[in-house]
Amino acid sequence: MIPFNKPYMTGDELYYIKDAVNRGKISGNGYYTQKCHDFFKEIIGFRNCLLTSSCTDALEMTAILVDIEPGDEVIMPSYTFVSTANAFVLRGAKIIFADSNKNNPNIDATSLEALITAKTKAIVVVHYAGTACDMDLIMDVANKNNLFVIEDAAQAIDSYYKDKPLGSIAHLATFSFHETKNIISGEGGMLVINDERFDERAEIIWEKGTNRSAFFRGETDKYSWVDVGSSFLPSDVTAAFLFAQLENLQKIQSRRKVLWDNYYNGLKQLEEEGVLKLPEIPSYATSNGHLFYIVCKNIEERSQLILFLKDNSVHAVFHYLSLHKSPFYVNKYKSIGLENCDTFADQLLRLPLYYELDIEDQNRIINLIISFFRKR
Repeated sequence: MIPFNKPYMTGDELYYIKDAVNRGKISGNGYYTQKCHDFFKEIIGFRNCLLTSSCTDALEMTAILVDIEPGDEVIMPSYTFVSTANAFVLRGAKIIFADSNKNNPNIDATSLEALITAKTKAIVVVHYAGTACDMDLIMDVANKNNLFVIEDAAQAIDSYYKDKPLGSIAHLATFSFHETKNIISGEGGMLVINDERFDERAEIIWEKGTNRSAFFRGETDKYSWVDVGSSFLPSDVTAAFLFAQLENLQKIQSRRKVLWDNYYNGLKQLEEEGVLKLPEIPSYATSNGHLFYIVCKNIEERSQLILFLKDNSVHAVFHYLSLHKSPFYVNKYKSIGLENCDTFADQLLRLPLYYELDIEDQNRIINLIISFFRKR
């Protein structure tokens, strides 16, 4: 069976983990945590960042930082992972779901203005498959209405909007280093802070609501409970694993982009024949090779293709279900229609893509897909 995903190890993970252990401090905010922070600030260009135990944790931190309270409304796409919504629901927010674009699963930025009310506090955008949302339009709408913007960049490491790295544009951003992502630490995430207003409080929330980090820097003579917070920071063992991955970022990215391009070129003829749709990368965006998907004509066709590939030892999977149709949401709020989101929920299929995927195996997947549609 060709798996959907296979975590890639660079070879230095265990070496750095051993070094972290030998340094005698394996709790959070240690030597390797700082090395990861420095990498993201110096190499990627983020102004400030904090590693977290997951992207979910980072999202929950953003909800606290922008002071989400019961009754506030937060706009976000319905086509996303549940953590995007849960982070704000936990603070009492009402989620206002927006539709996807017609040609890609990202939030339809042109629909945002009509969704804003006096209760709107923030807009959360998700860069699906590492492809940038229309950030200029989104930031213009937000600034006009005095709203916070949060980038859920879980899938968007080393991807760009024009010349800006994703995660560097909105007030706050979050990343994932889950084992399915390009750069991994098993579980793990990161908060990026682009607005200096949040610097001090973010660190306090990160440190369980205390000013502990400031104390260890000698900035205060004692540390105490000063705000809400939780144990959001990861072990330095996790950070050591992550640092080994970061040192190989460009190597990993180069390989994934080759695989992405091979899928696109191999299946382009089917798209030209109107058989299926391939990912569309807007002119302002780049591809980071995170995932490759095709869009079938209906859910039945997708289900049949999944079974056909499985019968031929290939594991392909669909992705998100529409959150606005989830039992949690529909039991609380009236039904809404988001046509484009539902199209991707029913028709989008993700193909295997991981660093060690052999080109020969990938070409076999491409040929299987071609043969499936040729026989229909």
